[in-house]
Amino acid sequence: MIRRLLSQMRRRNLQRLTSQSAYERWAKDYPPIAHNRLMEIEQLTMIDLMPELSGRCVLDLACGTGRYGLIAQQDNAQSVIGVDDSKAMLLESPLQQCIVGSMSQIPLSTETIDVVLCGLAVGHSPDLGSIIDEISRVLIHGGVALLSDFHPFQYLSGARRTFQSGREIYEVEHYVHLYQVWQSACQSAGLHIDAVVEPTIPNYNMPVVIVYRLVKS
Repeated sequence: MIRRLLSQMRRRNLQRLTSQSAYERWAKDYPPIAHNRLMEIEQLTMIDLMPELSGRCVLDLACGTGRYGLIAQQDNAQSVIGVDDSKAMLLESPLQQCIVGSMSQIPLSTETIDVVLCGLAVGHSPDLGSIIDEISRVLIHGGVALLSDFHPFQYLSGARRTFQSGREIYEVEHYVHLYQVWQSACQSAGLHIDAVVEPTIPNYNMPVVIVYRLVKS
């Protein structure tokens, strides 16, 4: 199934949408669960790297319909806040605390968050540095951020982030951020890259996603 999914993602001549336009169309059909094999692999990796959430204040950044916020609630987080720039997605979210806001301008006070979770979203922005700066700002000292993205090797080999709405398949904007960019952004923001995992699938040597765990010094 994952091979078929990646093959579909290599289609050419698709209409390319901004992430906001894409999720406006996609919101009604976007469940708050991992709904394809790539997302399942990504979520398993995120959970393996996830810090203790019980009793913590957790931010589900670029939460969409609240997939990671719901996981945090199930893990007894003290509070869960979802932030996303798509009003359409937030309207479909079951999270109780949802705020409209972007990854590069998080509408929260400084040093108020214990854990930031951000799934498959940072690649929608061309400016990784501003996202990392904002994550560092809202995290407490010793706080942890866990972020995943579509693997750069996939994009560079021709795969694209796509979704289907009605009979049409669309490409969603995506920007490649290589490890050196992450390292530079984190160093500038006072974050330490604690772990990097690049999961693959059997008989397919190229990783499909990449997950970073960051710690605020």
